[in-house]
Amino acid sequence: MFEVAVRRSFTSFHTLFGGDWGAENQHHSHDYLLEVVCHGAEVDQHQYLFDISVLEKHLEAFIDTVRGKSLNDLPGFEGKNPSIELFARVAAERLKPALATQKSLSGFKVVIWEHAQAWASFHQPL
Repeated sequence: MFEVAVRRSFTSFHTLFGGDWGAENQHHSHDYLLEVVCHGAEVDQHQYLFDISVLEKHLEAFIDTVRGKSLNDLPGFEGKNPSIELFARVAAERLKPALATQKSLSGFKVVIWEHAQAWASFHQPL
């Protein structure tokens, strides 16, 4: 199984609710690192799994929708606690249509790092 990944960093805001999480219950920012890891069984005649420029284009477009914004106010987060688990799922759902066009891919995962010691991921089959 081959894997190819792309990472991007950006800053967004959120306010957690529904529990007592101290400072996380206040509106605050995180410098997120979002990684998309694509996998598939075979490479093409050029020894590539797929054209990563497709992923880069759609990843940048997704990040443009969340960069500098409060996750609480964005589609997919309405009325839900904007955890990094939910954030990973929302990102995967937004990227799935573009990655599904890449016939060599069997799936991908989105990993979102909230800081150097905490991350969550969502696996998406294709």
